[in-house]
Amino acid sequence: MQPQADAMPADAVEVGRIIGAWGVQGGLKIKPLSADPQALFSSKRWYLQPSETPRPPGAKAALPLPPLLRVKQARDHGEGVVATVHDIDDRDAAQALAGARIFIPRASFPTPDEDEFYWVDLIGLQVVNRQGLGLGAVVGLIETGPHCVLRVQPAAPDAEERLIPFVAAYVDGVDLPGRQISVDWEADY
Repeated sequence: MQPQADAMPADAVEVGRIIGAWGVQGGLKIKPLSADPQALFSSKRWYLQPSETPRPPGAKAALPLPPLLRVKQARDHGEGVVATVHDIDDRDAAQALAGARIFIPRASFPTPDEDEFYWVDLIGLQVVNRQGLGLGAVVGLIETGPHCVLRVQPAAPDAEERLIPFVAAYVDGVDLPGRQISVDWEADY
């Protein structure tokens, strides 16, 4: 049996949120979840899921979301992205999508340059120091401006999270197929 054409792909990654209408002809304002929204531009099919934030009591019921938007055009606009999509041609229809989360297949992401990584690919990797000691798994990253910081959660349930700068001075290598990051970091840091 073939999967439905508008079914959420198994490798879908959230890349942005619709924050409202843009213009009067059905344009959408998007808040990308990345400082570089190339993933939004690389895919012409955006899958939608409703916001996980519950509606306040007494709020108007939300219209059902279309499972898929077919993108005509998407471009940078200030600190966000604006887009036009097929079948949304007025401001009210666009505004009705506000709050929706946008997903695209990971396979649609542009290929990163050598020694560049998507955060989604780093989350879950095991972090091991030069002595072969497992420091934990990457549970997230923090953007600090000059560089990112790995949030590493040790396996022990009561152990504190480690913060390791994701820079060449501390990161020896990333082995995506081996699901491991090698670091110059001591267990007692």
